[in-house]
Amino acid sequence: MSQQRPVIAVLVGSLSKESINRKLAQALEKLAGARAEFRHVRLDDLPVYNRDIDANYPASFLRLKNDIKTADGVLFVTPENNRSVPAVLKNAIDIASRPWGTNSFAGKPGAVIGTSTGAMASALAQQHLRNVCVFIDVLMMAQPEAFVRYHDGLIADDGSVTDASVAKFLGNFIDKYLAWVARLG
Repeated sequence: MSQQRPVIAVLVGSLSKESINRKLAQALEKLAGARAEFRHVRLDDLPVYNRDIDANYPASFLRLKNDIKTADGVLFVTPENNRSVPAVLKNAIDIASRPWGTNSFAGKPGAVIGTSTGAMASALAQQHLRNVCVFIDVLMMAQPEAFVRYHDGLIADDGSVTDASVAKFLGNFIDKYLAWVARLG
């Protein structure tokens, strides 16, 4: 593990400027405080993966692979698109896990969380992502599962969670995840 506090690669499955999942990631970072360094991994400049370029990965692909490889853990924060993982997140996973034999995710402790305004939040996307993570050898934390139903004002501009019960739940989630990273690190 890196120095005293783990480095967590954060992959947000939304490119929206007003992404509520990005707000959720920032809230988790604030709840973690000085116990971890959160590195938000850039996904907006990644061309669509094509195995024809496996022998000559572009700089953005190499940067992504390095961001994952040098982290102590991976935190996926994802919305749900059409009952599955958003394309931008799946594309990043395909890039960082290839070419064969160079999987940057292998053996990393991971967790998934997500939010939406719908009643099921991102439950189905999270299940699909867990299936993918088994194959790419991310050691996913099983519990607690976290499907956060978002409403306006839930997360303030500074990353504070305004609902005490949700703040407690998210605090427990990040505590468990950081313990998972420490245990496997």
